[in-house]
Amino acid sequence: MGISTTSRPGGVAEIVVDAPPVNALTVQGWYDLADAVTAAGRDPATGAVVLRAEGRGFNAGVDIKEMQSTEGHTALVGANRGCHAAFAAVYDCEVPVVAAVHGFCLGGGVGLVGNADIVVASDDAFFGLPEVDRGALGAATHLARLVPQHLMRAMVYTCRTVTAAELHHHGSVLEVVAAEKLLATALEVAGTIAAKDRYVIRRAKESLNGIDPVDVKRSYRYEQGFTYELNLVGAGDAHREAFVRRGREDGR
Repeated sequence: MGISTTSRPGGVAEIVVDAPPVNALTVQGWYDLADAVTAAGRDPATGAVVLRAEGRGFNAGVDIKEMQSTEGHTALVGANRGCHAAFAAVYDCEVPVVAAVHGFCLGGGVGLVGNADIVVASDDAFFGLPEVDRGALGAATHLARLVPQHLMRAMVYTCRTVTAAELHHHGSVLEVVAAEKLLATALEVAGTIAAKDRYVIRRAKESLNGIDPVDVKRSYRYEQGFTYELNLVGAGDAHREAFVRRGREDGR
């Protein structure tokens, strides 16, 4: 369990997140993921990365229970910095990153997927930002790379989710497949990329990041500033505590 990396044939690095029960990552988990993605990209034998998860869904964001059980603001600051590091690692990875998404992709999961180069998803996948209901903000920067502006705003304000099929309609998900075909599809896409000239592919990734109209790292840090404000006025802590309390009542 945790974060693991496997070298697949043909120069594909497969990075797997396995943090039961819902792949909500601790502070250390976000940094471990950032390190794994960065290391895979720096390996000259790697031509592409597949990022996927085990369990019920791709990612449920930060571990709110850790945040609420930690004295002071250490876990809040750590989670924000850890998310920033992991998102940036995916964006800056020296080779293309293919995200393979199943089940839920929420909060920090959207940050990872929104910074990936290519997204494939199973037909049960859905995406959303429940941040407003958690007294926080963030990852709208990355959601805006997946859906049009007005839908992004509606998703932030209402916390509604969208399906993989909807994202495929918008062009941000390359393929939607049955769950049992997800890994094979992701490996096939990554393998096609990894078979290209490694030097050329790395320069292609660098060049595309260089012409990106939005500085995703700066934009995300701007969003995070409002999360700190919400925490200062008490809204963040109140909503997080309510979330943890509901989990206890539901037996989670």
